[in-house]
Amino acid sequence: MRSLLLASAFFFCGILSAQFAGDLKFGIQVSPTFSGMNASDNLINRDGTNLGLKLGVLGEYYLSETYSVHTGLGFHFNTGGTLFYEDRFERVNIWQESLDGTLANVPDSIAGGLSYKYDLQFLEIPLGLTLRTREFGYIRYFVRPAVHLGILTQARGSIKNAGFINDSETFDLSKDVNSFNLSWSLGAGIEYSVSDNTALIAGLAYQAGFADLTTDKGTTVVPSGRNPREDDSKGRVNVLVITLGIMF
Repeated sequence: MRSLLLASAFFFCGILSAQFAGDLKFGIQVSPTFSGMNASDNLINRDGTNLGLKLGVLGEYYLSETYSVHTGLGFHFNTGGTLFYEDRFERVNIWQESLDGTLANVPDSIAGGLSYKYDLQFLEIPLGLTLRTREFGYIRYFVRPAVHLGILTQARGSIKNAGFINDSETFDLSKDVNSFNLSWSLGAGIEYSVSDNTALIAGLAYQAGFADLTTDKGTTVVPSGRNPREDDSKGRVNVLVITLGIMF
């Protein structure tokens, strides 16, 4: 699967080079990220931040001196976060398929008050605009809105303070995470010209998911004093990106 995706990436970049020769610039990004997860249920809270990394290539087509559209391909490593299910849950049964494949004896009833950590990796395809100022000396300022399609390539999970599994033990979580993620982002920063054809990029961006990452297959939660119900909460990832790159 990964070989097919990489082959598609090279093919896609080749098409862009042929179509927009002379007007297209390429670049690379190596951008640290800080991500966390939020849920739509008020009894499920964000609990911790994942330190990750975006690594990829960008293609930028200039519509004018100050406007351009961009796309690219890259990997977002170790994104995700931790969700804490409050102890007001009498029982929390999630990740059952993943746990059954990891442990010989999965408890029939898991009490609330535990944290479930998602460590995810996506192949990302952004599509957006870059709006630049004119050059002041060697510097330009920019604003960059975009949308992102994320394709899940790896999902690992762990549970803190569970007792029946070590805190440091991770396991495959792909059955309990949706294969695609959609998000939007808004970033701003500076572009410093090193030469006529090369510029360094630095800035900040906020990326917010608007698709539910959790599959909710076979899940059950029991709030105190209430009947069991499916855990149909929507889990979304929000990311702060320290944008670092070079365009040439």
